[in-house]
Amino acid sequence: MTPTRHKHDHTDHKTPSLPAVRPRDAPSDFHVLAKPSGPICNLDCEYCFFLSKEALYSGDRFRMSEEVLDAYLRQLVESQTGPEVEIAWQGGEPTLMGVEFFRHALDVAAGHRRDGQILRHTIQTNGTLLTEEWCELFRDHAFLVGISVDGPRELHDAFRVDKHADPTFDRVMRGVELLRRNDVDFNVLCTVNAANQDRPLDVYRFFRDELDVRHVQLIPIVERDNDTGFQEGDTVTSRSVDPARWGDFLIAIFDEWVRRDVGTMFVSMFDAALASWLGLPAGMCIFAETCGDAVALEHNGDLHACDHFVEPRYLLGNITDTHMLELLASPRQREFGTAKRDTLPRYCRECAVRFACNGECPKNRFTRTPDGEFGLNYLCAGYKTFFEHVDGPMRLMADLLRQGHHADEVMRILTKAPRNGPCPCGSGRKAKLCHAT
Repeated sequence: MTPTRHKHDHTDHKTPSLPAVRPRDAPSDFHVLAKPSGPICNLDCEYCFFLSKEALYSGDRFRMSEEVLDAYLRQLVESQTGPEVEIAWQGGEPTLMGVEFFRHALDVAAGHRRDGQILRHTIQTNGTLLTEEWCELFRDHAFLVGISVDGPRELHDAFRVDKHADPTFDRVMRGVELLRRNDVDFNVLCTVNAANQDRPLDVYRFFRDELDVRHVQLIPIVERDNDTGFQEGDTVTSRSVDPARWGDFLIAIFDEWVRRDVGTMFVSMFDAALASWLGLPAGMCIFAETCGDAVALEHNGDLHACDHFVEPRYLLGNITDTHMLELLASPRQREFGTAKRDTLPRYCRECAVRFACNGECPKNRFTRTPDGEFGLNYLCAGYKTFFEHVDGPMRLMADLLRQGHHADEVMRILTKAPRNGPCPCGSGRKAKLCHAT
């Protein structure tokens, strides 16, 4: 039986203040993904891992209250040590809260802003409920909007359907056109799943050439096959991406990107890899050595260790009872974060591309290494192939940047290489069989 969460009684409840002394283990900056409508969504995407979270709050209204909203924004803004604060909204579908909720949230956040602080607003949406009013709000307040699109019509509609199992592509495209017409800054979040895993260039070229987007985030679908909706079990559903095909998908897009799109198309996976080859933080939590600095806030104030671990075992507490900075600094959360590094199997610790991968996300570590040790990432084969494939071009781009040049000069180097000569990436293979055109 799925466990349920007890409701909080916030009547006349004073939310906690910032600790007088910053907790020793508190991160200097952290990311909160707030879900004002919880898991409630107007769509019914077949692979969505969050819809099942509704069972955790049986009978709830799934609307963030004024008290929780104020506690969230005040605690987030006052806890960050850097000059910029990202205020991120997701769901479910956050636009179900209505425009007025977000207008009010903007006012509340501005009221808590310290002198010199810059507030950055982001929202992830399926795009089907967008209107001119929404777009005016996003434009006027410089929101970065993420739109969920899985590629061309037939690939998108394979799993992204509404409550009647009807396709959603046309409605999403209407939302995209509204954003474009209103000059709203937006990017695309694309899941890679069993339906689109064999058509990487169709997906990539659709975003580049038809949608004219310049920032794309690729998310592999790894959906555990169980009845709880939690990160349990060692099998996946048929909708999940195949590990080897995941690697092939990334490689196909990378090879097109590195030949013609460096500096004009930005794929988060490639940006993170280049950062690793430069010895910099990856910029994506899945590739960091440790985690624990990106938490999920439910509509009622419950703070969970991670967006992928909204489960009773990973509930840190409620921000109306305990300040979120103390919850982030708690031993439970710090141990959650360091476990990512400390539980790597030997196969990963000895891997040549560990510096770029670090075992990826702990939620996907449920298979066994070739010698039988538990804790290998389900997607390991794909990531290993991908990172090995991009090693040469990444070294070239990293060297260019260190010398004060631009990374896009790699395109000229690769395209001018003699086809029958060695590839400039250093692989030892002929250029025509490697990265050159």
